[in-house]
Amino acid sequence: MAKAKAEAIEMIKQLPNDVATSGIMEELFFKQQVEKGLQDVAEGRVLSHQELKERMAQ
Repeated sequence: MAKAKAEAIEMIKQLPNDVATSGIMEELFFKQQVEKGLQDVAEGRVLSHQELKERMAQ
C-alpha cells in the first residue's frame, strides 16, 4: 500500500498547481483503470477483436 500512496503523491506533484480536486480524482481513476487493464492482460482476461465483434453482434 505504501507504494500506491507514493505513486499517487508523485502523480499529484506533476499536476498543475491550480488543479481542482475533481482533476486529481480523474487522474487517479484513470491510473487505476489502466492498472486494472494491465492486470487483466497479465492474467489472460482478454478477448480477441473477432471475439468482441461476435459478442457485440449478439
